[in-house]
This record gives sequence, C-alpha cells and structure tokens, in this order.
Amino acid sequence: MRVGVIKKIFPILLALVGVLFLLGSRTDAAERPPNIIMVFIDDMGWGDFSCFGNTAASTPAIDQLAEEGVRFTQFYVNSPICSPSRVALTTGQYPQRWRIGSYLASRSANQNRGIAEWLDPAAPTLARMLHDAGYTTGHFGKWHMGGQRDVDDAPPITDYGFDQSLTNFEGMGAKLLPLTMTPDGEQGRIWQDAERLGSPVTWMQRSKITGGFTAAALDFIKEARAAKKPFYLNLWPDDVHSPYWPPVDQWQAGKQEKYRAVLEAMDAQLAVLFEHIQNEKELVQNTLILICSDNGPEPGAGSAGPLRGAKTTLYEGGIRSPLIVWGPGIVAQEASGSTDTESCFAAFDLVPSLLEIAGIQHSEEILFDGIDVSPALRGKQSVSHGPMYWRRPPDRKMYKSLGDTVLPDLAVREDNWKLLCDYDGQNIQLFDLQKDPGEKNNIATDFEGVRDRLCQQLVSWHEDLPLDKGQSLGVQEMQKALVGPANVTGYSLIAADGSKKTLAEVNSDGSVAW
Repeated sequence: MRVGVIKKIFPILLALVGVLFLLGSRTDAAERPPNIIMVFIDDMGWGDFSCFGNTAASTPAIDQLAEEGVRFTQFYVNSPICSPSRVALTTGQYPQRWRIGSYLASRSANQNRGIAEWLDPAAPTLARMLHDAGYTTGHFGKWHMGGQRDVDDAPPITDYGFDQSLTNFEGMGAKLLPLTMTPDGEQGRIWQDAERLGSPVTWMQRSKITGGFTAAALDFIKEARAAKKPFYLNLWPDDVHSPYWPPVDQWQAGKQEKYRAVLEAMDAQLAVLFEHIQNEKELVQNTLILICSDNGPEPGAGSAGPLRGAKTTLYEGGIRSPLIVWGPGIVAQEASGSTDTESCFAAFDLVPSLLEIAGIQHSEEILFDGIDVSPALRGKQSVSHGPMYWRRPPDRKMYKSLGDTVLPDLAVREDNWKLLCDYDGQNIQLFDLQKDPGEKNNIATDFEGVRDRLCQQLVSWHEDLPLDKGQSLGVQEMQKALVGPANVTGYSLIAADGSKKTLAEVNSDGSVAW
C-alpha cells in the first residue's frame, strides 16, 4: 500500500521540484542587472525605418526588433544636430548646461560660436554611473563630444566611464577610418588627418564600417560574459551621415538613392549583433536594446515622413526620432509588437530611466533634466515628460541646404502644443501637434493665453542657461542673405520642408509677418 502511494506521489514531487527550480532561475535572472545596448544612428530621419513607414528602403533586422518590442512615435532628441544631441543622451541634461549647442569642429569655429571644445569630463555620464555599479562599459562608433579637426588634446573616451572604445574620426583613441571605392575601381581615403587623434588606426571600406564596429562590440560582449559582468554598450553608427558610400554591388547614382542603399547595408551589418543576442538564451532574456537617431535627416537624403523640417531645424523633422525598445525579458510580454503613440519624452530621459531599470540609485548631487520614464520603456504604461525645450545651434539661423529659410531660435513642446519663436519671444509659431503634426497651420493668434504662457516659459528657460553666440551669428547670417535689417521689403520665408511654400513675409526692419 505504501509502495503504491509513493509511486503516485513521486511524479508530483518531481513536478514540484521542477517548478521550484524554474522559479528560482527566474528570480536569479530577474536579480541580475540587465545588459543595455544603445544604438544611436547618425543623421537618420523619423520615417527611414520601414517599420516607421519607409517603402523605398527595407530595414528587416531593425523591423524585427520593433515587431518584438515597442515603437515610440513621440520620442525626441534634445538637439537637431549631432554633438549636443549626444551630450543629452550621455548626461541626462540639456546640452547647453555644458556649453555644447552645435557640432564640435575646429578651435576657431567652436570659439566663434561660443561653445566648448569638448564635453567636460566632470559631467555626469550614464556609462560612469553604470561602471561604478559594476558594469563593464564600451563605446563603439561615432563620439563627437571632443577630439576632432585640430582639437587634439581632448580627453580620451575612457575618461567618461568607458572601459573600451573604438571610434571614428571625431573622437580620441583607437579608431576605424574609411576607405572608399567606386564601381569603376577608383579608391580613396577620407579624414586621414584623424590619425593623429589616437591609435591604433584600422582602415576599412566605409560601406562596411558599421560591421567593423559591430564586430568589436561582439568581442566586447564575449569578454563581459566571460568575466560574468553585466555590460553597457554604445553602438553609434555614422555611415548614414554624408558622404554616402554604399557597397559597390549596391551602388546608386543619386544622393537619396545612395543614402537608402547605405541605410540597408547598415541594417544588415547591425543584424549580426542582433542575431547574436537573440540566439543566446541568457542574453535574450536579460538584454535591453534601444535604437534611435541623433537628429533629423540631411535634406535630400533621409525622410522625416510626414513631419516638417530636417536636421538643424527645431521643427518636428529635426528633433523627433524613431525609438525602438526591445527586450523580451524586460519589456512586458503584452507590449510586444506594440506602438506607443501617447508617451512623449526625450533622449535625456533615458539616463535616469536606464539607471532605474538597472536598479541603480544615482547620487542626489546629480540633477538630471530628464525624468524616469522606465514604465514606458518596459511597455507597462505611457509616460510623458512635461514641457521640453530646445535652442537652435548658434550657427543655424539659416541653413544652406534649406535655401532662403530663416529658422526660429527656440522651441517648446508641452502636451499637444508646440511653440517656436526667436530669442526675444518674437515671430511666434504655435501648433497643435495632435491635429497638425506637420506644423502647417500657425494658430498663435487663436490661442493667445497658451501662446503667451509658453513663450514666457521658453524665453525664461533660454535665459537661465549659458548663452552661445547664436544672437550675433544669426544677425550676420540674415544680413549676408539680405533678410535681416535693411533687407528688401517683401522678402519671403519659405517652408523648411522643401515644399517651397511661402510661410511669411519679412518686413524692411527684419521683423517677420506670419
């Protein structure tokens, strides 16, 4: 009788032991800090991924992550140009706090624009905070926060909290530099002067350079796993930034066609990393991948979809970025394949959010401008930042790629409202982005209360931060183009989206009649 009872109970006991073992494994996995991969693509538009509506190019590797993760349609970067956008993602703060308001260039150009030579190593960085908490950290790809042109005494990337780095021509330390080749076999090199910014230097075809950064990132991941440490990894491709050099067997003649070919090649090279994560059981359950762009597309190349504007402009096409968050063991299962159209936040919010996801308390002495939006990243609930502010690059009152366009100096997004104006609060444009995502209908005269409140907030924010030389440079640009004081009465402002639509007239005193 006892033998019979034992025979009946034994399978049940085995099942219970199995369940307890699985529960224990899941608890262990949940307690392990997650690995984090930040893919930050250079000069790519909001509408360039095929999962964001691009029908002229295909990005299947990235699309697969979107199908298994969450797409965010109202994600922003904190500047419409590279260096300050990268500073915000790195520090969790407005880049103007660190006097980086435009792309870093030569010493004379930086001084002329009133910006710093490099990001101060004293700035808080996500990498350093993760590193201090036990992460191994690596940066692979474009840096552009110090060490470029003749600025050859900038701090190395490892001074910002990274154990390893491999960069391009705009950063200190080991680097990959691009070779070029045309279909007729003509070969060349780009940015040879960057060899003096650090070594070792490896030369490889620009059409394969994302693959080079990806290969280095894979070696870094393997080393981190061998050391049994969580990792934080920046993978920041620059190949969709001009000049465009697609693979010879995918060569195209036009600028936009070249761009699309490079975009597809980049996706294929990133796929190697994605597949490695997806095929490793431990990695797939404990790795979070985020993918977005650092600013809008170069005019005539990438696509901002239905959004107005492009790189360097404060219109939506310049500052809205396509964010994808993937992590089967971190993102809620019910959110898999979803699109979050309600959450509205920016790159500087990712820093406190990723610290929260990693279970790391940051020092109270660090005052982030970003907020914790981790519930949105996990796919659990929509989260929005509240008012977010922008200041144009000081050298971008006008932008030659946009013809005669005169650009606003400041912008704010609050709820569905978007307001743009000049430094002094003049020339206001107000849009309801829920009804008018393309920023076509200026309704500033219809909502005077909203207009005045947002304008006051925006100008106050601008004046509270360190100033650059945008005011004086803007006047110089407009005078040179005959659209400032003493210009011709009736000069037109055209749309910044390439449509050539006349938005307003410029009066003889330089004021704008919207």
